[in-house]
Amino acid sequence: MIEIKDVYKTYNEGTPEAFDALKAIDLHVNKGESVVLSGVSGSGKSTLLSLIAGLDKPSSGKITVDNELISKLPDMHASAYRAKTVGVIFQHFNLLEALSVEENVMAPLIHSGYDLVKIREMTEKSMSLASILHKKNAEVKALSGGEKQRCAIARALVHEPKLILCDEPTANLDRANSLKFIEILHALHDMGKTIIVATHDPLFEGLSFVNKVVHMEDGNIVNKEQGVGSSE
Repeated sequence: MIEIKDVYKTYNEGTPEAFDALKAIDLHVNKGESVVLSGVSGSGKSTLLSLIAGLDKPSSGKITVDNELISKLPDMHASAYRAKTVGVIFQHFNLLEALSVEENVMAPLIHSGYDLVKIREMTEKSMSLASILHKKNAEVKALSGGEKQRCAIARALVHEPKLILCDEPTANLDRANSLKFIEILHALHDMGKTIIVATHDPLFEGLSFVNKVVHMEDGNIVNKEQGVGSSE
């Protein structure tokens, strides 16, 4: 589903402050695989996620997702790609605090072309999957950290994406809520979603549903391991 070939990402190109965040990245992810990008802060894993999401563009190299070359997409087409294919779960949730859970989850569908009945149906389904349906009318600012994360998961799932990208998803959660989050990821894997998680959380080590662990350091992939759940 994802093919990354010789990708570089350089910031401040052509200046004395030029910095290579990614160097010669090659990575293949099959449809339905769960992959963990492992590494300390600054290793390049979040930058790589951003490129796969179409939120940024590589300086060179190619990224193909679901047979679509996304590395050179204009911004408008990149937005359409995300709306169709990708659900992103951010470290800091990026929710609208003054709105309700339901309104936050519904937001990505506003310009989808679906009628209101379909939008509500998709929103309820997504909140149920993320175990946050019981809080649908609560304002986000009144939620706990774990509840905010589940709201963010529901929002990422509402348009039924094929690809789920998670950037340090447990960084702001305690152990109990981190384990609940991992349970939801396991369920999504069982549904056939392709999942990539960027994390340095040891809770992701040795998980039964992880197919591949990719270790990153200083913008390089230094090692790839088959996970416990690998079929290879």
